[in-house]
Amino acid sequence: MNYKITIEDPNSKYIAIEATLYHNNNKEIEVQLPAWRPGRYELQNFAKNIQTFEAFTRDGILLQTKKITKDRWLVDAQGNSEVVLKYRYYADQTDAGGSYVDKSLLYVNPINCCVYVEGRIDEKCTVAVEGIEKQELAGGMRSTFVNGFHHFDADDFCHLTDLPFLLSAKLQHEVYEVNDVSFHIWVAGHCEIPWNEVLSDFQKFTQTQFDVFGEFPEPDYHFVLWVLPTAYYHGVEHRNSTMMVLGPDTQPFDEVYGDLLGLASHELFHAWNVCKIRPVELIPYNYTKENYFETCFVAEGITTFYGDWMLYRSGVFDENQYNKELETCYRRHFETAGEATQSLTESSFDLWLDGYTRSVPNRKVSVYHKGAIAAQILQFQLEKVGKSLDDVMQLMWERFGKPFTGYTFEDYKTCCEEIIGYDLSDYFEKCITGTESLWEDINDVLHPRNLTLNKQQDGRVTLEVLT
Repeated sequence: MNYKITIEDPNSKYIAIEATLYHNNNKEIEVQLPAWRPGRYELQNFAKNIQTFEAFTRDGILLQTKKITKDRWLVDAQGNSEVVLKYRYYADQTDAGGSYVDKSLLYVNPINCCVYVEGRIDEKCTVAVEGIEKQELAGGMRSTFVNGFHHFDADDFCHLTDLPFLLSAKLQHEVYEVNDVSFHIWVAGHCEIPWNEVLSDFQKFTQTQFDVFGEFPEPDYHFVLWVLPTAYYHGVEHRNSTMMVLGPDTQPFDEVYGDLLGLASHELFHAWNVCKIRPVELIPYNYTKENYFETCFVAEGITTFYGDWMLYRSGVFDENQYNKELETCYRRHFETAGEATQSLTESSFDLWLDGYTRSVPNRKVSVYHKGAIAAQILQFQLEKVGKSLDDVMQLMWERFGKPFTGYTFEDYKTCCEEIIGYDLSDYFEKCITGTESLWEDINDVLHPRNLTLNKQQDGRVTLEVLT
């Protein structure tokens, strides 16, 4: 499939997409737009943003189309070897997972707005994006500028969905190196960046993460930061890039810098954990419906724990900064879900139901926050035998990430037990598949560090120094 993306009128918020299918020999073809995007495990029904959808022959003859599901079209291709799909997509979602256009910027997340043909999802894709030469294309692709369009290739549709891009004439761009891998930082929006400090800190936490696994999954990596005039905090992981959205741009950089570091460290760890070390239920992705799995506490909980831990271990965060992040995590869990009736595995499964919205009281837990607490408890147990969660993640990388075979719940439990050297059923039954409070368990982790969790009369949770 070849895609051409153009901006007709940025004030309308619509982008025009032309997708051309070559070498067709079918009378009918089924065209699908994804219903969800990797990194957010809920149906988002992107087809609601499509205003018009038409199909043509190479000579411009209109072909009959019929919608057969909420996001699938049947095209009467009549055996034409070349079929051109034309549609308009409403791009007005200002977060890291959407698509957006205005007079100064175009941000496209292909998973939102690029269709694929059933049965041909594994074929190579090419993309042409309308722009002018002085506009740069930020993202994980390697692009060229020809005849007024930026061009790039993708190995297949799944690769294309991991290549979000931002087009703007006003981009800041710097590069640093770690173990011969180039790491790019792109910034769009109004933001004065102290580049010496930023590059030094990013290099430190990148090196520390690199050292956990001993290698990087991709030949390069791109941090793309979009700074909004309104308050925002969001990030999405991709194969060799992350899209991060922060705001407001009126806030001094040193006040938002901690958020940027935490977000960037978290998303970089995903380059290994989930982009490669992936639950078997997500290999391959099925973009048409829910992909249920029970191990998001590994994909997101462990990543949440590592995001801040890497900043602390690398020296980017001091102990006070690290403890502040821990307290935030504890508060978000214990103040709202400490007595929840769902386990981590149940809440992982139910992400597709209400995982990103408020639920009824005392029902679900956050796979991010309780998952991070469970990871910290496991790290404490591993330390007692001279091991680390690093050893577990290294084994997961070698066994499931590097060969990209996918892991099950039992695979993760087995890796943990191999590293620690004994049965961990009690830990998994309490922390992962059970619903007991982890209050005492996390205090057992904190007390050797001369810290304790307290709950105030108003219900507020605080992390305090033991006296």
